Amino acid sequence: MYSRSIFKKAFSKYLVATNVITSGLLMGIGDAAEQEIEIRREIHPTGTFDWVRIRDMTIVGFVIGGPQHYLYEYMDKFLPGTSGRTIVKKIALDQSIVSPVCIFLFFVGLGVAEQGSVAKGFEEFKKKFITVYSIDWCFWPPTQYINFAYVPSKFRVMYVNVMTCFYDVFLSYAKFII
Repeated sequence: MYSRSIFKKAFSKYLVATNVITSGLLMGIGDAAEQEIEIRREIHPTGTFDWVRIRDMTIVGFVIGGPQHYLYEYMDKFLPGTSGRTIVKKIALDQSIVSPVCIFLFFVGLGVAEQGSVAKGFEEFKKKFITVYSIDWCFWPPTQYINFAYVPSKFRVMYVNVMTCFYDVFLSYAKFII
């Protein structure tokens, strides 16, 4: 009974905080999964978990979580419903504006976290954007179709955060291996 009350509050009264926290934690988990893959394939630079890297990925996730919350709230307000046309508009908005901004925030945010340099993060963004954005187009449109067609509005960011956990395995690979 108590856990149901906490869940209810997390997805009503504290929805923004829930979305920010889960965004950060799941981004960190995605990086930890990628590091495990790197360690097992013997391509990890040190052969052991890099906790600073996980911390930095988690921080970037926290930073992205708030804007995601408000973005989905905005989309649902100005593009209400689940008709095919509405879903296509939301996916187009997500792929044309949101994805490039999130990729930018990812690389620049990690550039700042790792080296205290926006410039270095921006250089890496320019170098890797086409590769990451190409994979983004394969992963996110079908994922967002499910999100916009079937997921209730208050769970959209959580759904995206869970899917991002899987996508972050690729982002960590793109960041640290490519």
